Amino acid sequence: MSDDCIFCSIVAGEIPSRTVYETDDVLAFLDANPLAPGHTLVIPKSHHEHVQDMPNDLAGDVFAVMQRLVHPIESAVDADGSTVAFNNGEVAGQEVPHTHGHVVPRFEDDGGRPIHSIFGERPELGDDELDDIAASIADGAE
Repeated sequence: MSDDCIFCSIVAGEIPSRTVYETDDVLAFLDANPLAPGHTLVIPKSHHEHVQDMPNDLAGDVFAVMQRLVHPIESAVDADGSTVAFNNGEVAGQEVPHTHGHVVPRFEDDGGRPIHSIFGERPELGDDELDDIAASIADGAE
């Protein structure tokens, strides 16, 4: 737990939430500032700032809860689909430094755009650059 983390305070029961699902390690609750009706946050109960800071089994548990909740969330608000995502780091839009996944219900005419739209122009990468990047990622994943 982190003393100055709003999500840790929610886990501790110091700040109320509209909890929709809970396990020993994971908590899911409605976002207090939703992007759409039913916008739900899924967090590990233990404090981890970034996705890569979580132990593998906990990361799997967080994603499993997100997967489990997609259908009930969409059904509850009669959504046509949903965006399921993590903002990982402040530069990526993470506002609370505690890992959290979003399940945001989407509607046919909601004005929202696909995740690709947040990036603007795509980089021009040659085959050699792509090969180098792929090799570097593969080496780091071992």
